[in-house]
Amino acid sequence: MKKILIIEDEAALQHAATQALKTGGFEVLSAIDGEEGLRLAEAGLPDLILLDIILPKKDGFEVLSELKASDKTKDIPVIVLTNLESPGDVEKALELGAKTYLVKLNYRLEEIVEKIKEVIG
Repeated sequence: MKKILIIEDEAALQHAATQALKTGGFEVLSAIDGEEGLRLAEAGLPDLILLDIILPKKDGFEVLSELKASDKTKDIPVIVLTNLESPGDVEKALELGAKTYLVKLNYRLEEIVEKIKEVIG
């Protein structure tokens, strides 16, 4: 079973995404801040990380650059899921190594699950 790590501080979205992914046949790890997310990524080595940008302790950009700098986690695909829509943010996330950048308001959870399946097969 493929393992997904969700790093998201918004409890309602964290819960809904966890349920949608479990229904989609995934095992789910979840973190509510950037530091916890990095710890879980290193310890759990998920198949994919769903990452918010606006996070407590370390923001998503910091998390992404640390993930990509570590030999242990650099090959884990990361999908950014955030409310930030500015082209600068999108560009920064992709430059740091995100596979895909999704704006929360533009996607339903089912579509996000489909994107995850596309990325990890």
